[in-house]
Amino acid sequence: MPNARSPLPADATHRRVALVLQGGGALGSYQAGVYQALHEAGYRPDWVAGISIGAINAAIIAGNAPQDRVARLKSFWEEVTSPTALWPKPVGQTPFERSAGAVGAMLFGQPGFYAPHSPLSWLTPQPPSSFYDTSALQTSLERLVDFERIDAGETRLSVGAVNVRTGQFRSFDSADPKTKIRARHIMASGALPPGFPSVEIDGDPYWDGGLVSNTPLMQVLEHEPRQNSLVFEVDLFQSYGRPPTTLDEAMEREKDIRFASRTRAATRAAEHNHNVRAHAQALWDKLPAELRNLPEAQFLNEMRCTTQMDIALLIYRPFEPQGSAKDYEFSRGTMLARWARGQEDARITLDAAPWRAPFPAGRGTRVSDVLHDHYIKTLGNDAARRP
Repeated sequence: MPNARSPLPADATHRRVALVLQGGGALGSYQAGVYQALHEAGYRPDWVAGISIGAINAAIIAGNAPQDRVARLKSFWEEVTSPTALWPKPVGQTPFERSAGAVGAMLFGQPGFYAPHSPLSWLTPQPPSSFYDTSALQTSLERLVDFERIDAGETRLSVGAVNVRTGQFRSFDSADPKTKIRARHIMASGALPPGFPSVEIDGDPYWDGGLVSNTPLMQVLEHEPRQNSLVFEVDLFQSYGRPPTTLDEAMEREKDIRFASRTRAATRAAEHNHNVRAHAQALWDKLPAELRNLPEAQFLNEMRCTTQMDIALLIYRPFEPQGSAKDYEFSRGTMLARWARGQEDARITLDAAPWRAPFPAGRGTRVSDVLHDHYIKTLGNDAARRP
């Protein structure tokens, strides 16, 4: 049960709790920290949806008993941030040490995750189609995730990938009786080219779902039948940032804008669409019976919905530049700092708990960003401005 500090809403038995995890490589330890804080506060997601590294975290959460989830997440993140034998271990978080960690990840890969192909493989008649091999990730997933538990449906899991042949996004959902999610589905969701190879599923090759949609919010909000939901959306790239003064800062800023802008657009579209449904319901209730059979009225009838969606945003907002390689900088110290920041940000959000307030009349969606207001108060407007 939730602790006294941040109880669930009074209608918790009628409200689905969902956790939506964005892709972002090494930044994903922030999500693990967020989940630990949610777990400690008593929040048990009914549905976990993820893309790329978010799919890996989501699989570990859904594929373990609640009491084991944090420990399994720690096992994964400690393994993939272990130093390789061929590269010195960064001990701090200075720009030089972060750069050294990123170079090590590029040259030698990360234990339990990926490794470069043998140099000789590039001389064969059929050289690799990616820089790295991800068979180590399959081994890690099969050790850390109970896929039979996912099949049983205690916690719903959905992960997104892109069909390489058609370019179409596909969501693999444990609630689909035709789909049994296994390690290859999680690997497909994180198969970002040209670094990682495509993963074959049902005879088709799949790449990272972030190529099309880096945040699977729509899959949760649009799935029918809809339910009243409290959605924790954990994003790894921030929209706002200071103008860069170096080439590396420019590359980092470009990456933030590219991923964050797509996520914000999707969130705003989801908010708008569900608010339209709420207004369609309100208008339908006012229509006299003689008008309800009109084609226009029937169109409204198909759109209307009474469900209420609370979306709580938790966005990783570093206080200083982390470098353009931050999404593949797997140093242990950096991982632990991001994890701790996720915990702290989640606790701040849980303490405020805006979803406990009465739902605004005439709306179907409420989006809250507690951290934005908190960091403006503590750091000043320039450090935490809303995009």
